[in-house]
Amino acid sequence: MKKIVVGTVLCIGFMIFVQSNANAQTFKEGDLIVDAGIGLGSTYSWSGLGLPLGAGLEYGMTNLEVGSIGIGGNIGFVSGNNLTIFYIGGRGSYHFNELLELEDDKVDLYAGLGIYYRNFNYSGGRSFGSGLIGSFHAGGRYYFSENLAGFAELGNNWAWLNVGIALKI
Repeated sequence: MKKIVVGTVLCIGFMIFVQSNANAQTFKEGDLIVDAGIGLGSTYSWSGLGLPLGAGLEYGMTNLEVGSIGIGGNIGFVSGNNLTIFYIGGRGSYHFNELLELEDDKVDLYAGLGIYYRNFNYSGGRSFGSGLIGSFHAGGRYYFSENLAGFAELGNNWAWLNVGIALKI
């Protein structure tokens, strides 16, 4: 697992430095972002679970004078030690580059809240402790090109830190 984490971080870091001449714009109304990533620092480290995986999408709903608002959804999955946890839910994000007066159009900073259905499935088909949970997230995307970005996001979903790739469609 350490090799996967180190490899992913090195690849993202390399792409950030190599692609420093990107010409992307920050998140705005009408944008559709699809992302996929891995979780680092599982929120269930006590259970000996494997590497969390997640994917999501976000749609730009409106532009404001001091930022943009997007809505979307995520799915997440982590498994191991006779336990599988699956998440699915919706969330909203506020993108605040304009509020912070950031001039770099390759950076997209955001934070928000979500609500998820979390399902715990133990070996033998038993389900215990499943239900709705609230979540928070804060993160950023760095655009290597107009449509390709790396992202890092803190939150309390399937992992405390999620990193991966995002595509603007």
